Amino acid sequence: MLYFQVVILAATVMLVYYCEFTDTFSPAQQGFICRDPSLTKPDPGPEQDSRIQPVILYSVVGGLPVVLISGVELVIFLLHYNSNNLYDQEKVVIMGDCCYVNPMRCKTLNVCMFLSVGVYVFGLFATDIFVNAGQLVTGSLAPHFLSVCQPNYTALGCQDTARFVSQSDACTGDPDDIMRARKTFPSKEAALSLYTAVYLAFTFIAPKDFITLVPFQMYVMSCVGSSGGRLTGPLLSLSLVSLAVLTGINRVAEYRNHWNDVIAGQAIGGAIAVFLVSCYSAVAAH
Repeated sequence: MLYFQVVILAATVMLVYYCEFTDTFSPAQQGFICRDPSLTKPDPGPEQDSRIQPVILYSVVGGLPVVLISGVELVIFLLHYNSNNLYDQEKVVIMGDCCYVNPMRCKTLNVCMFLSVGVYVFGLFATDIFVNAGQLVTGSLAPHFLSVCQPNYTALGCQDTARFVSQSDACTGDPDDIMRARKTFPSKEAALSLYTAVYLAFTFIAPKDFITLVPFQMYVMSCVGSSGGRLTGPLLSLSLVSLAVLTGINRVAEYRNHWNDVIAGQAIGGAIAVFLVSCYSAVAAH
């Protein structure tokens, strides 16, 4: 069963690779109206010039949760996993009676880390795939599309009329910039940031019985105690979600996405996080 899960995860990673780093899939060539006010915002420049740079966003989204999960699993294994009597225990108590670890959750440290990290990483890649699929199917245009498209209005006959332009060769700007400006719905940054925030938020505010499923709250509760965790969990959850929402607002403020792009991305990321946590909860409970 574990090998089957590895195959699924590997296939997901490969699909993300083809969507992100190859030209195997191209976005739909959506037309535009000459001088459309919603598409004439100034070009914000490359993503590296954003207030929230991709290297920072992706490092936090992809690196921080993985490090935390792996670290907590390692600590749990070193402190509480006894190969002689682990499977004879109904549960292992951590830091008093506030936190529990299901001993049948996994058999070895490697399996523990793969299950915990694998679920999060799978959700991260699944979110990316859903977002890429939406972008490729819709070919939605960015608010700064006309700034990078640089259409020749005279040749297109747009001098005095708001004419709809459907020609795929209407743009004269840089092809790479134009391609990126055709992939904005839904917003990938909004989706990934809210996925991470919601996934972690569920672990911080989950009830005590849910602590057996995800290690984050177990870590928080074991550090601050059950009484302190009553406020610490909601505070951390609210902080994470607020940062994710600010990421979406920043995308709109920089004219990189429309509001509907951000809202759709956040809906996808949040839904996938809730779905995975719910499924993981049901599986681990049995």
